[in-house]
Amino acid sequence: MRNQTPVSGQRAPTRLGRFGWLILGFTSLGCGAVGVVLPLLPTTPFVLLAAMAFAKSSPRLRRRLEEHRIFGPMIADWEQHGAIEWRYKLLACCMMGAALIGSFIAGFPMPVILLQLVVMVVGATYVLTRPSATRS
Repeated sequence: MRNQTPVSGQRAPTRLGRFGWLILGFTSLGCGAVGVVLPLLPTTPFVLLAAMAFAKSSPRLRRRLEEHRIFGPMIADWEQHGAIEWRYKLLACCMMGAALIGSFIAGFPMPVILLQLVVMVVGATYVLTRPSATRS
């Protein structure tokens, strides 16, 4: 691995540190991939976390993620503008609603459903208050 130059006074990660960041990146990317098909796991935050972890561990993997046709624009929008495309906002809110309805239908205890509701309202509020990306 190349010697990484510290950014703004930060120390370069050690070999063990880079390995930890690499594991976090792959784990996050895996959770994001699972989130594509499971409504309880969001995709975007895990992809953004993977991009950050790969930036600290493997510039090559970070570059590949940035060049991905789906994840690349998502990362660029977030890093440049703190923005989330409106369709991802809508999808996130619909999936949270579906998960909440599913929990209710499955007969989860009311305290669990109320906790889910509170967490989902906080998550939806955060997502909906981010600027919308300008992509079509």
